[in-house]
Amino acid sequence: MEPLAVRTHEKMKEVLMHPDATGPAVHYYMIRGGSEKRNITVWESGTVGGEYIKTYGHYHVGNLDETYVILEGEGIALLQKLVDENGVPQIDRVEEFKAIKVKAGDSVYMPAGYGHLVVNTGKTWLVTSDDSPVLGANDSASMPGHADYEMVKKMRGFAYYVVEKDGAPALVRNPLYKEIRSEDLDSIPLS
Repeated sequence: MEPLAVRTHEKMKEVLMHPDATGPAVHYYMIRGGSEKRNITVWESGTVGGEYIKTYGHYHVGNLDETYVILEGEGIALLQKLVDENGVPQIDRVEEFKAIKVKAGDSVYMPAGYGHLVVNTGKTWLVTSDDSPVLGANDSASMPGHADYEMVKKMRGFAYYVVEKDGAPALVRNPLYKEIRSEDLDSIPLS
């Protein structure tokens, strides 16, 4: 098992607000431990085209939930649940969207059925541990079986992008989403 995986700038272009903007060679690093050890993720700091560095984002397959513990830094967790019509998720319609500010010492629960990603809004590394049962780089980094990345890719990200505005985080609506029925933005301003 090779536990280290990375998410490169080239791969992240699929979900960036400005895919042609320059960015670091690697946006984040993942050390995967499976069910025996907690996973560790480390984000670079900074922005790409004004958008803070983030994870790719995904929806869990099946009834899998996850808890992230923030070990270092600060950021924003984005969670969204898609509208379901007769058991089919509507990728351009969001039933519920949440933005949750997080800092070292916090934990955030990702319920089953919710897509999620985490954004580094701080000036230093953002470091988290999580309890996802993925095992090694081949099981987790490039479209793992436990998660669906395609819906996020088709929509070029989540319903909102987290951008830097006047030195602080702000949210920009992703125009590919037709509807957001319910949202909790945790007092983060819209840009």
